[in-house]
Amino acid sequence: MDNSGKEAEAIALLAEAERKVKNSQSFFSGLFGGSSKIEEACEIYARAANMFKMAKNWSAAGNAFCQAAQLHLQLQSKHDAATCFVDAGNAFKKADPQEAINCLMRAIEIYTDMGRFTIAAKHHISIAEIYETELVDIEKAIAHYEQAADYYKGEESNSSANKCLLKVAGYAAQLEQYQKAVDIYEQVGTNAMDSPLLKYSAKDYFFKAALCHFCIDMLNAKLAVQKYEELFPAFSDSRECKLMKKLLEAHEEQNVDSYTEAVKEYDAISRLDQWLTTMLLRIKKTIQGDEEDLR
Repeated sequence: MDNSGKEAEAIALLAEAERKVKNSQSFFSGLFGGSSKIEEACEIYARAANMFKMAKNWSAAGNAFCQAAQLHLQLQSKHDAATCFVDAGNAFKKADPQEAINCLMRAIEIYTDMGRFTIAAKHHISIAEIYETELVDIEKAIAHYEQAADYYKGEESNSSANKCLLKVAGYAAQLEQYQKAVDIYEQVGTNAMDSPLLKYSAKDYFFKAALCHFCIDMLNAKLAVQKYEELFPAFSDSRECKLMKKLLEAHEEQNVDSYTEAVKEYDAISRLDQWLTTMLLRIKKTIQGDEEDLR
């Protein structure tokens, strides 16, 4: 069946669902099981939504899932309502990102009301990702990652919380909120160094924290590196620590060439990602005397 056939079938199902809802409101239905008509309507709306999905009419699919969700709320079926709002959100993601966020927020309200904080956190991450990629509103993405981290922490899911916090730190540094980024990298780094599995990644977090310090002030960065070496002796032997020391030295001597050389040496073995490149360029500019641009 082609897409228009699927769409026609979905529209017929919507009409059937609406009839069921109307019939459930009549006097006799009120006496003889109006709620079973509403339950049937819920199922039909969901079938219509799936037909619309097959026809790739994402907005119509989202609307049909929302209709089903509203009816589930009428029946006090909170869990089913939340599931339908999530399905609606996933459909709207492909057509109307803002409406997707609205639906996911409705689902989150229901899940938090039910005490299902881990699921609520997962949907906050979905919203954060929409803000990152579709709507490009990094401040709002940060807020949703922070909320997800809070919920995960409350449920003792610390590794999931840390993943969200690291996203926050990365964006905070890009927005020049360096102190916020430092606090998170230090916190996650300190937690990681006490874990046999995560110990290896602690040096990366301390390195990122030191770079954020460097963006604020060179002396800050110098003291931070000393602090991290005392806190986590393995940091001293890392390539990241050695790079930091070379960069600090180059900055002190205001030597752009040795700064660039140190970065090149590091990049030859460990490729620099976009975030590290941005931070290292910001610091390099301060050597060339553009300090006002970076403060």
